[in-house]
Amino acid sequence: MSMTDDQLTVHSVTGVDLTLSIAGPGTRSYAFVIDWHIRLLLACAWLLAAHFAFNATLDPKSPGALLSLLPAAIIYFLYHPILEVAMQGRTPGKRMAGVRVLSRDGGPPSTVALLLRNLFRLIDSLPATYLLGLMTCFLTANRVRIGDMAAGTLLVLDNAAAEQSLLRMERLAAGSTLSLEALELVDQVLERWDSLEAGNRGQIARSLLVRLNPKEDSGALAHMTDVALRGMLQAHLGSTGATPNHG
Repeated sequence: MSMTDDQLTVHSVTGVDLTLSIAGPGTRSYAFVIDWHIRLLLACAWLLAAHFAFNATLDPKSPGALLSLLPAAIIYFLYHPILEVAMQGRTPGKRMAGVRVLSRDGGPPSTVALLLRNLFRLIDSLPATYLLGLMTCFLTANRVRIGDMAAGTLLVLDNAAAEQSLLRMERLAAGSTLSLEALELVDQVLERWDSLEAGNRGQIARSLLVRLNPKEDSGALAHMTDVALRGMLQAHLGSTGATPNHG
């Protein structure tokens, strides 16, 4: 794992790197505002439901006050820690803003880390409207608030496509004997197979098959159909569980 002020690069065991951009104060604020509206609406919805269902009031001296105020307070104040733990570093607001919480090594944050970063919201929110946390994001190298520094976490732009690509390459590497460079090349050709012109993709496949195995019979390859060529590439990739077939 390596990190700059703006990016976090995660090095996988296969050598395929995943680079994620660190979220700035603006994106943080956008996600927080969305979550704030959601938790406020949920808390108000409970108060309204409790009023109609149990005739509960907001008067602390009323017998039904606990039934209305306590669940509303739990919804409002525990919204972030509960959802971040349940959604692995995300909340509805973070998902809509396209960000997620990660540990500084690029992995998913632990439950303890998520609870700790949320406990420090009490400090980040001082003196009001999260002013201290926001100023810390502007002043720190990796745009983190005090809660992130205490928990060892980062807020990054959630590049789901890049993450899925990394996981896919790791799965392919586990089932193939090809080098990583050849693996990526074959995977790209197969991914674009249907969009390539028939003549071009056949020529590309033959050239690639000879490169993968210099002992391949060029004459036999020249008479093979696109379906057979594609099958041979898939076999080299390890995606079919078959062996290269010249039939």
